[in-house]
Amino acid sequence: MNWRAMTVMSTDAPTAVYPIHRLQGLLLLALLMATLLLGLGSSIHSQMLWLGEKLWPNYYLLDPDARAPTCKTHIDIDAAIKAQLAQSTADADSLFDSTPDPKAIRQSLESNLALCKQKHALYDQMRTQITPALIAYKSVERNMSDWLLANIQLKTYLFMMIFAMAAAIAAFDNEQISLRLARNRAEWRMVEAFQFAVNGLMSLSLYTYGQRLQASPDAGSIVSLQWGWLTVFGLLMAINLFRFFSVPERMAPGRIGPSSLLAVPLYCWMGIIAFGYFMGVAGYSEGLAVNFSQMSNLSSMFINIGLYVLVGMALKQTRLPDLLLEVIKPWKLPPGPFAALVIFTTAFPTAFTGASGIFVLAAGGVIYDELRKAGARRQLALATTAMSGSLGVVLNPCLLVVIVAALNRDVTTDQMYAWGNAVFLLTATLFSLILWKTEDRWWPTDVDWRQAMGESVRALRPLLPHVLIFVVGLLAFRVFLDLAFNDNSAPLILPIIMLALVFHDARFGAEGSRLKAFWSRATAAASDSAVHIGALLALIGFSISMGGVLDRSDLVTWLFPESLHNPWLVMLSVVVILTFIGMIMDPFGAVILVSATISSVAIKQGINPLHFWVVTLVAFELGYLTPPVALNHLLARQVVGEKEVLVAEDHGSFWHRYERLLLPLVVMGTTLLLVAFVPLFFYAK
Repeated sequence: MNWRAMTVMSTDAPTAVYPIHRLQGLLLLALLMATLLLGLGSSIHSQMLWLGEKLWPNYYLLDPDARAPTCKTHIDIDAAIKAQLAQSTADADSLFDSTPDPKAIRQSLESNLALCKQKHALYDQMRTQITPALIAYKSVERNMSDWLLANIQLKTYLFMMIFAMAAAIAAFDNEQISLRLARNRAEWRMVEAFQFAVNGLMSLSLYTYGQRLQASPDAGSIVSLQWGWLTVFGLLMAINLFRFFSVPERMAPGRIGPSSLLAVPLYCWMGIIAFGYFMGVAGYSEGLAVNFSQMSNLSSMFINIGLYVLVGMALKQTRLPDLLLEVIKPWKLPPGPFAALVIFTTAFPTAFTGASGIFVLAAGGVIYDELRKAGARRQLALATTAMSGSLGVVLNPCLLVVIVAALNRDVTTDQMYAWGNAVFLLTATLFSLILWKTEDRWWPTDVDWRQAMGESVRALRPLLPHVLIFVVGLLAFRVFLDLAFNDNSAPLILPIIMLALVFHDARFGAEGSRLKAFWSRATAAASDSAVHIGALLALIGFSISMGGVLDRSDLVTWLFPESLHNPWLVMLSVVVILTFIGMIMDPFGAVILVSATISSVAIKQGINPLHFWVVTLVAFELGYLTPPVALNHLLARQVVGEKEVLVAEDHGSFWHRYERLLLPLVVMGTTLLLVAFVPLFFYAK
């Protein structure tokens, strides 16, 4: 949780909520771009082969290193036949000898001679096509192919480097996700001590796991990964120790109280619980490391999370959020319909940033400010900001849906997106209806409709270059790399397009030349990304370890006993446990946990797989908005500032006093009940 978010609010110019560490931002940007190029490597190589075939016919057969055939193109066939017949006569006493057929020998020799002449002809023809240009092109293409084959595991190590750098930045600035910030020097030291201890427990588990792996044959690459992770957590321990003694001057003196434990990062509590179970109950000291190491096996997925975070932070450095709001402003919408419109429109960019929390971090500050300017109460503005990304997690091309389909063969992304559209409309409609009943004024007054329409149309003009850049970018990837935009390619395409949008909007800044402004904003986006990636990946890694606890324990069996065959009772259990998981875990780690434990059991007990996973995503979103953790509320507080949350209105009706929590719970809770139980009427027996 960033302390600067308490005082820094969104402004007209794109600014970074976090301090801009240029070198850190530049290094992380370089690492992310390296993973991006590695991901595009196969597409680039395929296009190189296609271009080679277009420039040089039979490119695949052209080999500059080929040697001339050794067979002879001119032989005396009659003499060869006589030689073979003579050799056969010499072996007449052989046990299974048979008299050779001269015609068959002649036919075989003539076929071999024709084949030899064909080989020589092809070789001569190939040599005429071997030019210096072909040799150079072939060399580049082959080197790239060899490099891709030799560096299949490189992505795993790049992910480790990204995690190490991002986690180190988050640790140094104490930017981990917690229920509240440390408010004095004593709490700061307590938080650092907890992090030092948990990182130490992980280091101990990694060391134990590495020692056991060393005794196993053919475990060299896995062992090296464990030592790499051990180095990462050793670095984090060193940072925690340094920050324990180096307390920022801004922290006032104070004491530790019962509420101080709320400042301990969530990943620390997960690590303590997981290690305690593995060590004390299961007698499995390496359990924490084994589960955390799943991140290495799924490195591509977690790199995509980092790329999506970069997309969200790059969006923050463009004028897009402000320009879109300029289209709405002329209508002078009251707070209720304005909030409803925000919920409808923000779902789509959420799908492009991977998860609701990422979008809240990227655009939450702008949304909150504009709602307040429109006259919305703080409670309504905070509720809308926290929910601004919740509706997009079921829309194309959201990364969560891609992960679900990748881990489960029972569903496809197309099926889930089709259901997702209906869920999106249902949730947005419920949100609008509730505001319609709870807000005093719904329709705008004193608005010249013709003038408002004209101003909105004029406000669309600055958006046209952004649309053009987006369309041209998609066409460029399609034409040059034969890469269509879909849920699988989105993490590779969107960062490039977003950086192009940052470059376009850099000319409107005050940082000097466009190039200078672009580098300033790009490194700012990467710096912001580093903090969020570090906090999110730490939470994900320890969430997976918590998932290991649930997997090894009998909790799932207790929740879904074999005797429970009633689909309605099974679905009720699914709703409860999935909402609880969403309350305590991040979305990506939760999907991995559910895929490994709950999904197969629920499906065997009569729940349709597609229905189950749609319910899962909705339940997760309800969990992210449900206290005591309420991850999306924590992220909303992070971007609008803790002060805004603390001074939220405490007067009016009960609903208005607690609308920040009640509105999301009522909307998502009602949606979950409808999505979970209505389809059962159509297929439950």
